[in-house]
Amino acid sequence: MMSPHSPAKPQTDYDAIVVGAGFAGLYMLHKLREIGLSARVFETGSDVGGTWFWNRYPGARCDVYSMEYSYSFDEQLQQEWVWTERYPAQPEILKYIEHVADRFDLRRDIQFDTRVTAAHFDEETGIWLVKTEDGTTVTACYCIMASGALSASRKPDFEGLDDFGGTWYHTGQWPHDPVDFTGQRVAVIGTGSSGIQVTPMVAQQAANLTVFQRTPNFSIPAWNYPLSNAEQENWKRQAAHHRATAKASKSGALYQYSQRSALEVSDEERQGEFDARWSHGGANFTHAFNDLFKNKAANDLAADYVRRKISEIVQNKDIAAKLTPTDHAIGTKRICVDTDYYATFNRANVALVDARATPIQRITKEGIETTDDFYPVDSIVFATGYDAVTGALTRIDIRGRAGKSLKDKWSDGPKTYLGIMVAGFPNLFTLTGPGSPSILTNVVMSIEQHVEWVGNCLIHMAREELQLIEADQQAEDEWVEHVREVANGTLHVHADSWYMGANIPGKPRVMLPYVGGLGVYTRICDEVAAEGYRGFIQSKTA
Repeated sequence: MMSPHSPAKPQTDYDAIVVGAGFAGLYMLHKLREIGLSARVFETGSDVGGTWFWNRYPGARCDVYSMEYSYSFDEQLQQEWVWTERYPAQPEILKYIEHVADRFDLRRDIQFDTRVTAAHFDEETGIWLVKTEDGTTVTACYCIMASGALSASRKPDFEGLDDFGGTWYHTGQWPHDPVDFTGQRVAVIGTGSSGIQVTPMVAQQAANLTVFQRTPNFSIPAWNYPLSNAEQENWKRQAAHHRATAKASKSGALYQYSQRSALEVSDEERQGEFDARWSHGGANFTHAFNDLFKNKAANDLAADYVRRKISEIVQNKDIAAKLTPTDHAIGTKRICVDTDYYATFNRANVALVDARATPIQRITKEGIETTDDFYPVDSIVFATGYDAVTGALTRIDIRGRAGKSLKDKWSDGPKTYLGIMVAGFPNLFTLTGPGSPSILTNVVMSIEQHVEWVGNCLIHMAREELQLIEADQQAEDEWVEHVREVANGTLHVHADSWYMGANIPGKPRVMLPYVGGLGVYTRICDEVAAEGYRGFIQSKTA
């Protein structure tokens, strides 16, 4: 435990302000308490949960195994919680997060229904002034952004939306009350992960469903199933080993990482491996061979396998062709994990519109007008995704030294040191920020790694009676270049993905997460800390 105010620290309302009460914000609050610092969490929603508070659309489900998509920092918590399915659905994940908030009595330090609009660093005093939507300003030594990588929903910008006479929804901001599409004509716009999850569910209710697809995506079946008590108990007996293995891996998950090239095995061996991965289900498929993300010829073999599966599942060959991705390497856009997505297009009440060939022109009172047709609809579901990784940060007016805004600094792409701090923004921490593995991993493991690193950094600050820590500009430049070089060694940079910011008009084309893997990244962060926080400028006064 450290004293709440070391001699070097000015008096503030709180030692730390945390923005966001999802997985990252809750663990950060717990860690701050543990090391003896006072904290206040500001959360836009009316309760905890972050992404899982807002994403309540039918079919919303995690693509990481439930046993792994959970905290590992508390052994009793890990042992006591019982999951019901292999892949957890949104209600169960939210229930788990609420349990964590209750178990550690976290809500008393969280202010809900509160949107942070600005965070300004005062150079004279060395403190952060954080402003909320109601005009209140609070002060803190540290400002910790736990605002999430997939929390800034991309609002639909179609002409005429305000004239629509029906009801429209965004998967990232779904109503808390159940939505019933029974007997309705429904449109789903978007076929990324949320679109692929929501489509089969809506199809079961709607009289007619029309899916508008600009870009087809690769999806692997989840083959979800109920978890038995025996399976969970066996996993929990080996929990320490499982967690250590996962944290040292590339993805922070217990995938089977092949050590073979897809090009060095026989056709029969390759087919057998792909068959086994498909039958197992999930994102594990993209680790069938060790060169799928780096070698186009190897990737083509995996992509062709999935393309053949699509043609086998979808009965109408024209629809199957439209659903088949041809413009990107498999895995370079977020691999989707589905339940009956492709089979849904065999239903008589489901239609597919190629919105690239015939783009949506406008939305009218009665429905959706494309360049060649009109589709009357009663409800529209926008599965149009997020301004990923940076959006939740740049939507807040964050200003560092000399009033420099974070948005301006990142105008040609985000720049961070380790994805944790930004040069010119002292005592500002970005949990799972750009330049860290974040969305390429089991994000709960990445969150734990970041929170624990930040916690240890703050202990170091108190021990050395330091007031400020910030990224050195040269260290930041070198890290940005390293992130770029590693990404350029993969096929990721050739895809128009949200990993690259390509889904947001005008957003710079930069690989947002660090592709080097969680295990490698953790070692780098640990080495930086062990060397007295190499690459950081540390000072005792403002």
